[in-house]
Amino acid sequence: MYTKLVKKEVLKWCFPLILLSILSEAQEVNLEQYPKATIENDQVSMLVYLPDAKKGLYRGTRFDWSGMIGSVLYQGHEYFGYWKNTHDPMVHEDLTGPVEGYIKPGLGYEEAAPGSGFIRIGVGVIEREAESEYQWKKTYNVLDHGDWSVNQGSDWISFTHQVNGDFGYGYHYTKTIRLKGNGFVIEHKLRNTGDKPIETDQFNHNFFMIDGTVSGPAFTIKFPYDISTGDDLKDLMRIDSNELHFLKEFRDTNLFLTLTGYSEQVEDHEVTVLNTKSGAGVSLSMDQPIYRMCFWACETTLCPENFIWISVPPGETMDWNSDYRLFVE
Repeated sequence: MYTKLVKKEVLKWCFPLILLSILSEAQEVNLEQYPKATIENDQVSMLVYLPDAKKGLYRGTRFDWSGMIGSVLYQGHEYFGYWKNTHDPMVHEDLTGPVEGYIKPGLGYEEAAPGSGFIRIGVGVIEREAESEYQWKKTYNVLDHGDWSVNQGSDWISFTHQVNGDFGYGYHYTKTIRLKGNGFVIEHKLRNTGDKPIETDQFNHNFFMIDGTVSGPAFTIKFPYDISTGDDLKDLMRIDSNELHFLKEFRDTNLFLTLTGYSEQVEDHEVTVLNTKSGAGVSLSMDQPIYRMCFWACETTLCPENFIWISVPPGETMDWNSDYRLFVE
């Protein structure tokens, strides 16, 4: 179990980040050097990486910097970890899950001229480049990181991010991870402090790594509705009513699927992942309707990617929660 930490950290960043070459910091994985915190209750122990513009585990512009979970231990089972064998803080996918982000380019991207700013929620004001469309794999220059603060108790940690652009968009965003019995809740509160409405998608990549088991027949992924897909399963997986099953272990391969079959009912926003080899599993649900549901897996991680739609008029606030329930069969 991790040592309990009870502390308050306030990190304020108001300087531009110099974009480094994608390969400049590539190295064998050593995550001990990055700022982190631990929380725990009598059943769950969690390690969380902290946002930091100079020293953070993740300094890319694809994902929200807050609430990146590096480890969750429950009844001797591990649910997350680092899924790659190299690490570069500037690479768009070099992080641990759950991690949240946005497929849409960002607030104000379409109207921004090259060299001016747009906003990525959970990152800051980003410099638009001379390009025809947003490149989600690219790490852009950050013009303004906004103001971050981190507060922590024994069994919770909270991240607050304030960003105000001079082009009509701004927000006050708080994400709190709270341990709860045999699991945890990720609470979100987004207040629109700008003059323009915030309209965007939001998703969680999750990056489950349950007990280090290779993605394959040991896992079952279950939904509360019959699923279907228009994508090619490539003889790697099969759909059985409301379940996804692997036909073989993933070795040097990966698969991405867009799943359908859900309704607009909040009750459909749930997915359960079970490692039948170790008996460890997790059920994830949200208190918002599904906007989009995808699934991606490679050898080391499997990722139900659940989306919601964010709509916040100026001066108003939207709240939403994600609930993770851990179990062992």
